[in-house]
Amino acid sequence: MGESERRVESVMTAPVETISATATVREAATVMREHDFNALLVPGGQAGIVTSTDVLDVVVEGEDPAALAVEDVMTAPVESVSSDLRLGEAAAMMTNYGINHLPVIGDDRDYVGMVSSTDLRETLV
Repeated sequence: MGESERRVESVMTAPVETISATATVREAATVMREHDFNALLVPGGQAGIVTSTDVLDVVVEGEDPAALAVEDVMTAPVESVSSDLRLGEAAAMMTNYGINHLPVIGDDRDYVGMVSSTDLRETLV
């Protein structure tokens, strides 16, 4: 089986780390740093994702990360993929949508992990 035929579940980070939409951007940055993640899932009716780039944008724009809520900077709705999706297909999705992270959904439709462009690059290159 070629590397592009492997499944997302074989390279994803699991379990997925989450943060509340009402948490501050500073809290999100702290969680990312503590766990060495570049993205956090924001669960809810319309799930979203907050990334380290979102946090950097807040700082660069001169905003106060302790005063802004995650919901003010997150991307929602968010694209997600099944844990059994082939890596090549996940890579194509990231390229087509111009994104670097995809939350992963398991058989029970719950979020089970996160796959990043770095995960794919390390495997497919």
